[in-house]
Amino acid sequence: MRLFDLKGKIAVVTGGANGIGAATVALFKECGAKVTVLDIADGVDVTDEAAVARELARLDGLDILVNCAGRAVRKPAAALTAEEWDQVLDLNLKATFLCSRAALPYMKRRGGGSIVNLASIMGFSGGIFPNASYQASKGGVVNLTRALALEWAADDVRVNAVAPTFVRTQLTVPIFSNPDVLKQVMQHTPLGRLPEPEEIAAAIVYLCSPAARCITGITLPVDSGYLAR
Repeated sequence: MRLFDLKGKIAVVTGGANGIGAATVALFKECGAKVTVLDIADGVDVTDEAAVARELARLDGLDILVNCAGRAVRKPAAALTAEEWDQVLDLNLKATFLCSRAALPYMKRRGGGSIVNLASIMGFSGGIFPNASYQASKGGVVNLTRALALEWAADDVRVNAVAPTFVRTQLTVPIFSNPDVLKQVMQHTPLGRLPEPEEIAAAIVYLCSPAARCITGITLPVDSGYLAR
């Protein structure tokens, strides 16, 4: 068994048009998988259950799902509108559930599969900056991952998550473009360096690979030591 060989596997990556999602798509292809991207940039809204069902029905099967689509609204909780709260929770948490549930029957027909969700260090931490809706959504992703892993283990569908620290993507432009804010982030980064999207992708591909065939229900931090404090 080649531990990281994904040849012949069919994968779907939500939010795969840029950032961590795009890096994951590229690495899946390097490992031999056939990849479909579901992204709003291509006209697919993954919060729309019917739209997701139509896209999955077009595939020849499904072995791997990566729920990578996400958004954040960084502002004090008292200033956060109900609409902004709903937008974050709908994409980060509800869509993760809807896409995973839609993928399940396809994976069962193929004798099993692997789902990896994008959590965050903010799913385990109150964070550094005001970001209540994002933190709540990612905490939900962590526990949703555990719940689905237990429920679907009998079908040999493994469900895991990764929890990145701050990574340079479109989502974190306000952080990486402000030297004072970035300095504060680095004060909470024991290794003194932050991961690149490709390093998060490597953790995702590992969890989807035969090397992780006995791993389910975990959230793997890729955080440069943030959570060790």
